[in-house]
Amino acid sequence: MRIVINGQQAFGKACLEAILKEGKDDVVAVYTAPDVDGKPIDPIKQSALDAGLEVRQPADFESSETLEELRSWNADLMLLAYVIIFVPEQARNIPKNGTICFHPSLLPLHRGPSSINWPIIWGAKQTGLTIFWPDDGLDEGDILLQKQIDILPEDTLGTLYFDKIFPAGVSATLEAIDLIRSGEAPRIVQDETKATYESWCRHANAEIDWSRSATEVYNLIRGCNPQPGAWTTLEGEEVQIFDCELTAGTGRFGRVCAIDDTSFTINSGLGGIRI
Repeated sequence: MRIVINGQQAFGKACLEAILKEGKDDVVAVYTAPDVDGKPIDPIKQSALDAGLEVRQPADFESSETLEELRSWNADLMLLAYVIIFVPEQARNIPKNGTICFHPSLLPLHRGPSSINWPIIWGAKQTGLTIFWPDDGLDEGDILLQKQIDILPEDTLGTLYFDKIFPAGVSATLEAIDLIRSGEAPRIVQDETKATYESWCRHANAEIDWSRSATEVYNLIRGCNPQPGAWTTLEGEEVQIFDCELTAGTGRFGRVCAIDDTSFTINSGLGGIRI
């Protein structure tokens, strides 16, 4: 098939390189966000240039010029591999087989931009990823395939994404393309009665409330590691906490209740956090 890849960052780059390595399809063009002055070019752009591919960086996908150029590729499929610029229906429907998109949750659960943070913060034991046929809604559209991924007690945002969801997402993308090529790709309607929406996990959400149980505090810290970084205050100064473990705690919450040569423990509403 002739494929247009629209993506960014490490995930977009990994999908591009995996498709090129397989050699089953032709990548006819790579789209990514416009360059930002003073910042390095996007990894997917560099990879595409190194491979001698056509690269385009439109500010939107609504102009007649952008739509006409999309048509000129005569593509069979467009892949959205981590995008921040909205791609409307008139652009998504240009390829013969339409457009597919990656999302790091088991849709319709955790629609939105911080879909990896929140399951960890809320103590979920499982999450996953979805390859779907996007429509104009936020992470809405028929499901092509899904993969379940366990969240272990020691997982952080970083380990869950980079060690599990990221590589599984690249593999799932290749699997989805194979299904489309063979004419066997399903379209499973999302169950709107189970849909959840969460916004960005921001700095304000990452403030530690030491009156909460140790388990809740622990989940917040690992769900915000490395971004946005859970934080508390010490003598009026903000302090971020990343690596920690659950332990026993006694005394007033928010106070240091134990110190040894390599760590200290802060008491919470129920239990303690060793840092």
